[in-house]
Amino acid sequence: MAREAKKDPNDYSVEEKLRALYQLQTMLSEIDKIKTLRGELPLEVQDLEDDVAGLRTRIDKIQYEIEDLRSTVANKRIEIEAARASVEKYKAQQDNVRNNREYDVLSKEIEFQSLEIELCEKRIREAQVAERMRNEDLARSMDVLDERVQDLEAKKAELEEIVMETKQEEEKLREKAKVLETTIEPRLLQAFKRIRKNSRNGLGVVYVQRDACGGCFNKIPPQKQLDIRSRKKIIVCEYCGRIMVDPELAGVEK
Repeated sequence: MAREAKKDPNDYSVEEKLRALYQLQTMLSEIDKIKTLRGELPLEVQDLEDDVAGLRTRIDKIQYEIEDLRSTVANKRIEIEAARASVEKYKAQQDNVRNNREYDVLSKEIEFQSLEIELCEKRIREAQVAERMRNEDLARSMDVLDERVQDLEAKKAELEEIVMETKQEEEKLREKAKVLETTIEPRLLQAFKRIRKNSRNGLGVVYVQRDACGGCFNKIPPQKQLDIRSRKKIIVCEYCGRIMVDPELAGVEK
């Protein structure tokens, strides 16, 4: 059996062209919905990944600060031991001094080392208070991190599920749209794509709703409405530039 010759897009009637354009618009709108649904989740996943990375950096910083505070306490305790040893040494030397001048010098050294001990003990107390506060911050940050990680895993699973569910549907719609595009003359198809690109909601073809354009909702003159219903020529909205079809062709009214 001979294969039927493929019809030239230019040979289609205006009504056939309008019907093909509206069908194409419907398919592309469905693809837009899929992309929108999937497009919001990756942003949420990205935000959560950024939060998790930021929290881990914060936790690393807090842990480093805690270790630094502990090191400070350990060093100050060593300094205290050294100062106490010096005090004991100077006190022993005072028992063998030859004059008041040597005694006064040793007394000043003992006083200085005693002040050093007090200062070190103060620094230890401050470091211990700071360590307790940083440990509290660490515990809170760890709790928040656990919550964010759980949220991230849930969102990733949701995204993966949606991708799996919609990928096949999107591919089918794209294939159908590609086939449908071959039935539309290039000049008209190019104009339609240009209108869609400039449209905020991606609508290049709209149907008349209550005597108004279905895209910008401006009123359509009665004569132009008759022209749209006659399907004898391509009519575009004088306000928004979208191609208009009658509701019956769009399948909205009979």
